[in-house]
Amino acid sequence: MKKDIHPTYYPDARVKCACGNIFTVGSTKKEIKVEICYACHPVYTGKEKLIDTAGRVEKFKARREKAAKIALRKKSEKRAVKKTKKSK
Repeated sequence: MKKDIHPTYYPDARVKCACGNIFTVGSTKKEIKVEICYACHPVYTGKEKLIDTAGRVEKFKARREKAAKIALRKKSEKRAVKKTKKSK
């Protein structure tokens, strides 16, 4: 095996999360910065957390409500057409 080709291994490397959680792991880097970890990820915590960037959540909810209204309107129009066909 060749000597001096492997990076330095740090058994106590620190991982810093955006939520403020800090823990240690083994790594070839001394310090690692992450955006999400086990303490803040919804799969592990069971809590939903919406990260809103430039009102995207509100825009999505508005589009969803608009689509629901259109679907209801189309459904009622179909019912009205069926009623007029039955009455003839």
